[in-house]
Amino acid sequence: MRPAGPVSISILAAVLLLLCAVWPAQAKDRDQLTIGITQYPSTFHPNIDSMLAKSYILGFTRRPFTVHDQDWQLVCMLCTKLPTIENGLAVPETAPNGKKGIAVTYTIRPDAVWGDGKPITTKDVLFTWRMGRQGQTGILPIEFYRSAYKVEAKDDKTFTIHFDKLTFDYNAINSFDLVPAHVDQVNFDADPVNYKNKTAFDTDTTNEALYFGPYVISETERGSYVVLERNPKWWGEPGPFKRIVVKIIPNTAALEANLLSGNIDMIAGELGFTVDQALRFEKRHGKSFQVLYKPGLIYEHIDLNMDNPLLKNRDLRHALIYAIDRDAISKQLFGGRQPVAQSAVNPLDWVYADDVKHYTYDPKKALELIVNAGFTKLEKGIRHHKDTGEALRFEFMTTAGSKVRELVQQVLQSQWKAVGVDVRIKNEPARVYFGQTVTQRKFTGLAMYAWLSAPESVPRGTLHSAHIPTETNGWAGQNYPGFNNAEMDALIEKIEVELDKPKRKAMWKRLQEIYVEELPVIPLYFRAEAYIMPKWLGGVKPTGHQYPTSLWVEEWQAK
Repeated sequence: MRPAGPVSISILAAVLLLLCAVWPAQAKDRDQLTIGITQYPSTFHPNIDSMLAKSYILGFTRRPFTVHDQDWQLVCMLCTKLPTIENGLAVPETAPNGKKGIAVTYTIRPDAVWGDGKPITTKDVLFTWRMGRQGQTGILPIEFYRSAYKVEAKDDKTFTIHFDKLTFDYNAINSFDLVPAHVDQVNFDADPVNYKNKTAFDTDTTNEALYFGPYVISETERGSYVVLERNPKWWGEPGPFKRIVVKIIPNTAALEANLLSGNIDMIAGELGFTVDQALRFEKRHGKSFQVLYKPGLIYEHIDLNMDNPLLKNRDLRHALIYAIDRDAISKQLFGGRQPVAQSAVNPLDWVYADDVKHYTYDPKKALELIVNAGFTKLEKGIRHHKDTGEALRFEFMTTAGSKVRELVQQVLQSQWKAVGVDVRIKNEPARVYFGQTVTQRKFTGLAMYAWLSAPESVPRGTLHSAHIPTETNGWAGQNYPGFNNAEMDALIEKIEVELDKPKRKAMWKRLQEIYVEELPVIPLYFRAEAYIMPKWLGGVKPTGHQYPTSLWVEEWQAK
């Protein structure tokens, strides 16, 4: 499959007219903010599937118990006080498994209510926890719900979570996203295994009772837009706009055209322009817009399906990375603003180790490894195995419509072809790609996308063998390559419970060494986010990590 060609001016004009007719009209005053992003969520359920488009939109409508803020500090949002061992709200104890655990007590804000006015209580906490413990529902993250073996409700607003291990981030329950018991419990109890297909978040998305942030979702058009209205039950500072419209424009050329025509006001940094596109846009139109660049913990990479017989061969995995010139991609496509990644750990993170193996562009080394693996026959430029005749061929997938990813694909495809590797491109819309193909490990070879993480985020979900997605666990794992390494599993277990930072840093170094040696993933580069905003919009503060700017929308203002 070839990437889509350039859009003609006449076709683009027709598309823009159609978009204006289909989408809600933009207000002439500043009661409305219209934002462009490139993907539509595969689901609106906060605990099913990992997708940035969903996190960004739900950031306007919900608040986590705890979160890392713009300064990378852990803070309370839905809770009243951050529990610590020092303040007595976190108490080490012996868990049922005989190991050191911890009991952590949180109090829900007394003024916190769902969008229908019903108080957020420990009933919602107990229901969400029970749902996550079920094990076949597809609720994430599976390790949180496994480790949280007991939850006690002290009263309507206070609860204690008992964890079966004492981790260095014992009080961070960022991913414990509440689900309203009075709305969705009936759907879950009726059929837990198929709950993900029956949740109100997808069958009744505009139900205000699902939300408890400054905004509620009032209208959706699948694949096209999401409309958010102010939440009259919100307890904090009111949202700065009566209405926020998030328009989904997968093609970045059309995204720019919509911005210049006034059909949208801004392009979200989380899911909009790549750095190279933003740089070109800034040269042409920088005087009319604010352009902000935020480097951060965003890791563009290629998952390798370890069930593929060819990719089981570590030498062939090494050959794939030696055959590509990642430095040239960084310099020529991104002006050096997006540095080559040597592993999944960003140099901005304190646990980064610089003295681990770095792969350089070495096509001779790549070819040597390929030949040593038995692919000595060359037919029509493609390597074939000397005994079986099998072609050295892989399918390469990513999100359709992402201009930069499709360009990177073509560059990599060409470089791999130079050493006899035949790579076939097959891309899909983001909601299919992330909703099924990656999540259920349906890709057969290579899958390119990005992970976003918090500071010192232990990669249990993405690298531990217990988190390989299967039908049995409801496809809840995020170890999409299917990586299974006993030493990596043990390291992850040890890092989580090591409270001494120097000892933990040494373990992190060994984790990175295993990662680059075993290479279940090809690291590409660390992305920077580019925010394109109108000059009249203020208060938007990029975080540089996985938690989106929308979580602080009440701080935005029309100047």
